[in-house]
Amino acid sequence: MHALYVMGYIALMLVIGFYFSRRKVHDDSDFIVAGRSLSTMVLTATLLATFVGSGSIVGGASFVFQYGPGAAIFFFAGIPVAALLIYFLLASKMRRSEATTIPGLIEARFGPTARTLASLIILLAYVGIVSYQFTGAGQALNLAFGLPVWQGVLISAAVMIGLATMGGLISVAYTDYMSAVIIFISMLMAVPLVLAPLGGLDGLYKALPQVQQSLLGGLSPWQAMGYFLPLFLLILGDQNLFQRFAAARDPATARKAAMGLVIASIACTSLIVLLVCATRVLYPEITPSTAMMTLAQQGLPTVIGGFLLASIVALLLTTGNSYLLSASASLTQDILGGLFKIRIAPHRALLANRLTVVGLGVLAWVLGAFFPSVLAMQMYSYGMYGAAITPVFLAALLWPRATPAGAVAAMVVGGLVTLVWEIVLGKPMGWNSVLVAMPLATLTMIAISLMKRPAHLSGATTTGNNG
Repeated sequence: MHALYVMGYIALMLVIGFYFSRRKVHDDSDFIVAGRSLSTMVLTATLLATFVGSGSIVGGASFVFQYGPGAAIFFFAGIPVAALLIYFLLASKMRRSEATTIPGLIEARFGPTARTLASLIILLAYVGIVSYQFTGAGQALNLAFGLPVWQGVLISAAVMIGLATMGGLISVAYTDYMSAVIIFISMLMAVPLVLAPLGGLDGLYKALPQVQQSLLGGLSPWQAMGYFLPLFLLILGDQNLFQRFAAARDPATARKAAMGLVIASIACTSLIVLLVCATRVLYPEITPSTAMMTLAQQGLPTVIGGFLLASIVALLLTTGNSYLLSASASLTQDILGGLFKIRIAPHRALLANRLTVVGLGVLAWVLGAFFPSVLAMQMYSYGMYGAAITPVFLAALLWPRATPAGAVAAMVVGGLVTLVWEIVLGKPMGWNSVLVAMPLATLTMIAISLMKRPAHLSGATTTGNNG
């Protein structure tokens, strides 16, 4: 019965994608930034759906299942904390920018070399993020239909690539809106149903393993910080978020949506933590990453469980779509157009974006074979982006003193340290790479920038002295 809900919901998403591809997507702008037409409610919902995808429902659920509710605060706090900083500092600046990609904005401050490097790093990180969306959705389809996970991954990849190829951001935004509403209502209805047999919140807390009743759940402070920083830094400088703000009707809409993300993310992640902790008590022997899907199938009435499972699958699918679209924009605009100087005719730009979505989706599927753990791929991808891109992006918006040489050096250091720490050294001391790579990248940018006075500041000083 649960499978019927999932099948029906996927079919509905495909119908919506087809509708928008025929009626609303006419050019490159419609495909990449939804014609800059999104309202506050739709923008808030698509932001929430993007950052509560596999990262929260599979990777986050796995983390909560293993370490408990106290440690979950560190894992999930990155979303509202980053969104709050964006509300006060960045949202309006992002929307006022003429750029539609982070590398495009970086080039305006730091030149073409910085843009090329940023776009390559973003591609590497985003293909990784898409890959674990495939894996998470494959696990969900395994539970819903009994398919082998590899078949679920193939089907998920095909649906994600198809949806992204058809309708672009506008179809993703509206399916996100629908999915966010349904999953929030489903989780809200599920909480009292699973808490009642456990004796409420107090009974749930006492039934958890002793180590999970502590604040850090057995993690060291550095390990806990290593789980907080990747998601925090990703969202703070995420091109996916930048692309959505570019799709807002105006800067005021973008700023309101940032505050909406703060409130909605706190509410949704709190519900996820409660439901996963209850699942930990009710079904202690399951695979941690399947906690939310197991609860939907086995621990809830059919209707509520069916809607919850369908919306979980939908969120996994649309989050993958979002990162495919962002990666496609970087590939066509920043690498093909910026690095290789390939000029794509306006009437062919839409086709070019659709073809790159397909190519990047296939690459993400191949990469998934090397990172079978969703949580491992998640921390690697978030760490790569947070260490190499976010410090440079923030400097481009907030620090006039930063120089092109400093920005390029920071991206090189951040990317290389992440790769060496994760792949060559195998995460010494259990620390995620961002704890080392991000500070080194930031210090590198500051040190090199301070060694040479930027040209725009030198010119201002000279003019002042002559006057």
